[in-house]
Amino acid sequence: MSPDQHQPSTSGKETKANLLRLLLPVIVIVISASVAFWMMQSGPKAKPRAKTRNAVLVDVRPIELGPQTTTVSIMGTVKPQREVALKPRVSGEIIKVGDNLIPGGRFNKGEELLAIDPSDYQLVVRQLASEVARVESDMQVELGRQRVAQKEFELLGESVSEVEKTLMLREPQLENNRALLEGTRARLEQAQLDLKRTSVRSPFNAVVMSREVNLGTRVSPSTTLATLVGSDSYWVEAPIPASQLQWISISQEDSDSGSAVRIYDSVAWGPNRSRSGQLVGLTAMVEENGRMATLLAEIADPLSLQPTSSEQPKLLLGSYVRVEIEGKLLSKAAAIERDLIHNGEQLWIMDEEGRLDIRTVEIAFRGQDQVLVTGGGKHGEKLITTNLPSPVQGMTLRLKDAETSSPAAEENSKPCN
Repeated sequence: MSPDQHQPSTSGKETKANLLRLLLPVIVIVISASVAFWMMQSGPKAKPRAKTRNAVLVDVRPIELGPQTTTVSIMGTVKPQREVALKPRVSGEIIKVGDNLIPGGRFNKGEELLAIDPSDYQLVVRQLASEVARVESDMQVELGRQRVAQKEFELLGESVSEVEKTLMLREPQLENNRALLEGTRARLEQAQLDLKRTSVRSPFNAVVMSREVNLGTRVSPSTTLATLVGSDSYWVEAPIPASQLQWISISQEDSDSGSAVRIYDSVAWGPNRSRSGQLVGLTAMVEENGRMATLLAEIADPLSLQPTSSEQPKLLLGSYVRVEIEGKLLSKAAAIERDLIHNGEQLWIMDEEGRLDIRTVEIAFRGQDQVLVTGGGKHGEKLITTNLPSPVQGMTLRLKDAETSSPAAEENSKPCN
């Protein structure tokens, strides 16, 4: 066979090879697209979420109307009810000082604090006692002379004037002796009293605030020996706005007792301990600048010395304490926390349609932590306790409790496959 006979066969093979090279990329692209389409159709699909309303999530609590007691909370300072700068009634040298005569020491009423040298006063008492005895003896002699004069006058039997009769019966001499005896006895009593005053005693149950003298000090009636304060009761002086006086009662002799008070000193006692007391007084004027009056509350046995109050905390003079006064009773009111009052007199209420109602209410009393609302709110209404950043009248609300228990919330809480 000649070379010309093999030429057509070779050309046909080359054409098929070229065609295969052109179709191969197209085949690969088609297969890839098919695989991609299959994967897209068979992959996991995200389930659509349930649509929720465009409402603000809030917490609420019901408004409760009922009897409410007002409580006035103010600050005050502990002061002594009785305080005295003790001075001697006689002069002399101090020869004895009581062991408890130190700052903070306690004395019962009538207990001796210190003693002044009584020697000079004892001598005076002895002298005057002797003088009284002499004058009494002279008095007896004069009485004898008067009886003799009386008998002589009767024997004489003459008629004389009243003046002459008085002189004859020695009545002026008798009156002089009587006056001398009374004066001498009075001086003796004064000397005995001065001798008794050499022992200086506590005028009441007291605590020593300061001592100004020592053993051997020479004192006179102008010398301050010590400063004492009564330990039976203290006062708490507390300024109060004049506008709140209408809620409290002050103890009067011809009326009921004053309002009960509780005293708190969280620094010294801790937050949960307190002492009880009673309002006993009110100052007669209001401060010109602050328009404040001053109340007096009495705390009995402030140092817890009696068995009935031995477990109570001690009240220290000068302490700055919180005073809670139990005021008058409101028959029907709602106690609302101060942070739930907006713009001074508004409450946020969730109405029956789940919308915001910004409502103005009547506030009868404003306390430290709560206010008492007497008008504008109904028993059982839903008071919003959530702070809304941009409250608008009528805005849609939803409750957190309802949100967490709804089917949509349960579905949203499931993980996606």
